[in-house]
Amino acid sequence: MKVILLQDVSKVGAKGDLIEVSDGYARNFLLKKGLAVEGTEGRVKEWRENQKARKNHEERLEKAAVEAKKKIGGKRVTVTVNAGEEGRLFGSVTASHIAEALRSQHGVEADKRDIKLDEQIRQVGLYPFRIRLYTGVEAELTLEVKAG
Repeated sequence: MKVILLQDVSKVGAKGDLIEVSDGYARNFLLKKGLAVEGTEGRVKEWRENQKARKNHEERLEKAAVEAKKKIGGKRVTVTVNAGEEGRLFGSVTASHIAEALRSQHGVEADKRDIKLDEQIRQVGLYPFRIRLYTGVEAELTLEVKAG
């Protein structure tokens, strides 16, 4: 019997998968517990349309990420922070600071979790960092930390 999973089921499949299982397993477990719906002709057709739409959406997101990479790749992002003697910072520059600077300077929305720093930034200077724009699409940038 064909079923469409409504939730992830261990060792069976992930939410949204169209799978073939035995009739008894489908009726007595998956359908009874609300983990799946029967894969009728109409539901399968709707599922295929949703898969196409999801694929098109993913392709648009990836294309936008590649364009953003071309736009900001190799650019410099400047953050001005309070610093003491010899360029030592009071605190450190975090991924949140960098995400805000990217938004204001280059118009690129970035989540702080997608920014990869090689080291903690506690000095004034230049630091390379990477930002993940989409799965498999990363841009290399330079962070310039200035005393303010």
